[in-house]
Amino acid sequence: MFLHTKLETRTDPIKIAFIGCGKFVSMFLAQYNHLNKIQIDSIVDININQAKKNCLNSGLSFESIDQINFSNSLDAILDRNIEIFIEATGNPIIGTVHACKIIKNKKNIILVNVESDITCGKYLSDLAIKNNVICSMAYGDQPSLILEQIEWARLNGFEVICAGKGTKYHPTFEYSTPDTVWGHYGLTKERAENESGMNPKMFNSFLCGDKSAIEMCAVSNAANLKCPSNGLTFPPVGVYDIAKKMIPKKYGGLIDCDGQVEVISSIDLEKKDIENDLRWGVYIVLKAKNEYVKNCFKDYGMVTDSSGNYSAIWRPYHYIGLELAQSIYSIALDNRATGFTKNYNAEVASIAKKDLKKGEKLDGEGGFCARGRLITSEKSKKEKILPLGLTDNAILKKDISKDEIIKIEDVDLHLPKEVVEARDYQYNLI
Repeated sequence: MFLHTKLETRTDPIKIAFIGCGKFVSMFLAQYNHLNKIQIDSIVDININQAKKNCLNSGLSFESIDQINFSNSLDAILDRNIEIFIEATGNPIIGTVHACKIIKNKKNIILVNVESDITCGKYLSDLAIKNNVICSMAYGDQPSLILEQIEWARLNGFEVICAGKGTKYHPTFEYSTPDTVWGHYGLTKERAENESGMNPKMFNSFLCGDKSAIEMCAVSNAANLKCPSNGLTFPPVGVYDIAKKMIPKKYGGLIDCDGQVEVISSIDLEKKDIENDLRWGVYIVLKAKNEYVKNCFKDYGMVTDSSGNYSAIWRPYHYIGLELAQSIYSIALDNRATGFTKNYNAEVASIAKKDLKKGEKLDGEGGFCARGRLITSEKSKKEKILPLGLTDNAILKKDISKDEIIKIEDVDLHLPKEVVEARDYQYNLI
């Protein structure tokens, strides 16, 4: 709280480094000239020329860019005087390796890379605690914003019944690929990729449901909330119906039980827009624990279900990289994460998007081969299911039919030792 007031007394610059310089980081860069006491020391990217171009397109001057140390190797900057590293590659395997190096070097890290968080996040969080540093979720991404609402509710004595976000979802989108993605967004390939620098795989992961499963997995693990019994269901719900519908089925709602995650859709099964949708936002549903609070809900005009017991709060938008500075300031001024993984409740399973052949190489989230479904970590371990975060470059050892769950034993994995250690650590928690 009151970070801006604390910032006034900070004298030293907050030195940061980015690993990956894509769309999320470019949005932060667009705000950089307006931020106080944050200094970009280094940017690590495999394509330094493109990273510099992104900096320029985001509004940084040539002089500012010249003052940044660019490198294509994390190892080359680990000994620099950097307070906070921001991992934004989006690759769960590479991101985990980077995070381990940073944490073991006793530096703070912000995981824009939610994919690493849901694949190895419990290990990384515990490793950060062991090394007396912070491993934080990125403010601006929806999981951190949902956790902010959950923290508020629990701090003030409310029970969180459901938490989640909005998106544009339809069952047919689950089979979208990077080749078909832009038509769903109403964009041309030229406009999306060349003019805006949008990654087709990443944006396809938003569309096909992968990112929703990933982000709800992160929330489940950070807030100790349950998964829906059969994966996310994406009911079409407007904001004024959240308190009426995102409550347990036994009370007339749509969810399985108290205290779970769920994503709501901005379109219905006929692909028609619903009124007052929450496509870009986040929400929680909370419950009055006594009659007095229930009456307060009514007295102060809060939207409730018909019983008056359930109310909801929501935020209509998330500003993505434009609000990443919140995490940086929170760590530097308050020594506090804007969300972190506390449990190993949930996992994202890999399901074949099409008939796959032996010898075929999988290509990760948002790709051509597999899609993700939210499941419990217990089910994942018991049935030896391949997590979506481990699918990139995995090679199939057998044919897999469309819509079949892919098992660990179905693929050849060549994982770095850091990822193997992290996965073993998490499995042993169950």
